[in-house]
Amino acid sequence: MPVPIDRCNQTNETTMRMPRTKREFEFTLVLKGLASVSDEVANALYEAGCDDATIAVCGGRVALTFGRSAASMKDAILGAVRDIRKAGVGADVWRVDDNNLVSQSDIARRIGRTRQMVHQYVTGARGRGDFPPPACQHPDSAPLWLWRDVARWLAENRLIGDEVVRDAEEIGIINTALDLKHQQESRPELVAEAMAAVGCA
Repeated sequence: MPVPIDRCNQTNETTMRMPRTKREFEFTLVLKGLASVSDEVANALYEAGCDDATIAVCGGRVALTFGRSAASMKDAILGAVRDIRKAGVGADVWRVDDNNLVSQSDIARRIGRTRQMVHQYVTGARGRGDFPPPACQHPDSAPLWLWRDVARWLAENRLIGDEVVRDAEEIGIINTALDLKHQQESRPELVAEAMAAVGCA
């Protein structure tokens, strides 16, 4: 059965090791190397392990949205990346589509609070007064924050669970690794020079 396409442990008396409970993770991987998806490509992705994904083709980009059971967000995403590469269809993962830049309204929706309450967190009228600064702010538009920075602050203030922070951090690290890989492919000398300059050589 092809992938659906949407065209738009061991114990003893003193120690018990419990396996990490699996969760269902939903995430989208944006691909490069494909502009469209034939039935042959869809079948190859399905056979490679992407049978838990729906393919969408929008604006010239192919994306796979997964609903995958795993012990962590990291395990779910990296497993999907390996499956896509294993399919051998000429596609590579460009990035995890994580919507990492968020407005005050976005934050409110994610945590189930009102925008007014989030604004109070931002201004220091509520909470401990050290809300993270915006990642970007344009004079003609609303400020935007990095979700992982906001999530960390919210968890420290017991407004969300630690697993939300862990998920956001793992997505951020994976996207950084993917971006570095693509930059190395296009400008390897500059990447090497920059990594050496910042002490990562």
